[in-house]
Amino acid sequence: MTDKPNLSELMKKAQEMQKVMNEAHEALSRAEFIGISGGGMVEVTLTGRYDAKRVKFTDEAFEEGKEVLQDLTAAAINDAVRKVEKASQDKMMRLTKDLGIPTGEGAEEK
Repeated sequence: MTDKPNLSELMKKAQEMQKVMNEAHEALSRAEFIGISGGGMVEVTLTGRYDAKRVKFTDEAFEEGKEVLQDLTAAAINDAVRKVEKASQDKMMRLTKDLGIPTGEGAEEK
């Protein structure tokens, strides 16, 4: 005879997992990520929610002209977005590992 899982224990575990995930999401949304382009001529700061907080330009960036400044700004935004995405993926991998959820990490490709 197999043991049936205790429903109240499963619900409690699910609530704990939800709480941990919510806390992780909140922490990530408050974090700031800086995207840089043009060797530091442009810096864009985004939150983990992809909200723009700051945009900084060096005087040299303005001397490059309008089109270059536009391209550098887009590149800095893209750099910051990639950093947010990487941090989010890393956080989720750590959480799932800590919670004992299989991540597929180290699995062989078929």
